[in-house]
Amino acid sequence: MSTLADTLFAIGAQARLASREMMRASDHTKATALRAMAHALNAQRDTLQAANRLDLEAAEHNGLEPAMLDRLKLSDRALDLMAAGLEQIAAMPDPVGCLSATTVRPNGMQIARMSVPLGVIGIIYESRPNVTIDAAALCLKSGNAAILRGGSEALHSNVALGRIIRQGLQEAGLPEHAVQVIDTADRAAVGLLATMTEHVDVIVPRGGKSLIRRLSEEARVPLIKHLDGNCHIFVDAAADLERAHTVVFNAKTYRYGICGALETLLVHQDVAPDFLPRMGATLTGHGVELRGCERTRALLPQALPATDDDWATEYLGPVLAIRVVEDINVAMAHIARWSSGHTESIVTEDLGAAKRFQREVDSSSVYVNLPTCFADGYEYGLGAEIGISTNRLHARGPVGLEGLTTYKWVLTGDGQTRG
Repeated sequence: MSTLADTLFAIGAQARLASREMMRASDHTKATALRAMAHALNAQRDTLQAANRLDLEAAEHNGLEPAMLDRLKLSDRALDLMAAGLEQIAAMPDPVGCLSATTVRPNGMQIARMSVPLGVIGIIYESRPNVTIDAAALCLKSGNAAILRGGSEALHSNVALGRIIRQGLQEAGLPEHAVQVIDTADRAAVGLLATMTEHVDVIVPRGGKSLIRRLSEEARVPLIKHLDGNCHIFVDAAADLERAHTVVFNAKTYRYGICGALETLLVHQDVAPDFLPRMGATLTGHGVELRGCERTRALLPQALPATDDDWATEYLGPVLAIRVVEDINVAMAHIARWSSGHTESIVTEDLGAAKRFQREVDSSSVYVNLPTCFADGYEYGLGAEIGISTNRLHARGPVGLEGLTTYKWVLTGDGQTRG
């Protein structure tokens, strides 16, 4: 009887072989597989939701938090978005084999860079069965092989989705091991996958802080990751306050459990007396708990006192920290001190302030007059995302097809020799 390590190494070896076929697969073949998956996803909706109900029932029994339950549910809308994402990715240009501008050296050599797949990508995630489809689609389109290890709470859903993925691969004539779903809830599989350097080229973790910290400590395979989504909006003195009200409300309440949810609101002191009372009443009426600085509490008596812990916290729930600031410099200093580098936004009609904010705020996404909940690969036109990276190397922000490729140098000559 094989051990878990034997099983994981066999999966890795199969993925490595499949990756060699995937890197030379045509765009037509990859698109055919993705469209077959979209068709199967819609045709087998009842079967998928039945499997998902088993996971939801177990999760509710085990007391899973509401935000996690929301991520776990395969609603009709979630399935619609997954199918649309597959179709969108299928229609996107093939990122593999693209050439940069060619440089001609003095001796006549032509030099360029060609985009190539990363190889074998391991994705480790929690409570989000939609990641199974998104990750498979992005890895497939970018010519990679994928090993998917979802959370135990989504095991039935992920196994059912894995069958749909294999069906799509088979219909297109691609290797069935190009995407493999690990069907064990054993947590040891996470550690094994993250250390299989001979078979896995990169790990993408999508989950809570404990998972990311564990992998940061244990992994020998390179990671594309983010730890927190501590996102900010600054309402500038030159803001359209009606627009600011709409943007802030959407950023906080669209979905509390996503990494792009607003966690700290910064308001310029010149507009705070006009803006905060109505904004606070709207949020409180929606069930959002407010925590504020002294100046905020003078305008919002319902707000609890904010501490440094509040400025540092990704709540992932109906809680919002609020601070009144003197100017844009103080707002950007606050963001530099407390932000996780995920997504920040300014609401302003001042073009100069907008340009300064986007240039000087050092986060993976920086917006003007938009809610932070747009931090999503689908909204960026990437089809889907495999994760959001706050790394500074290789990929940053929502990681789509381009982020799943690297490059090699290709040189062409006519017999030149080096003297």
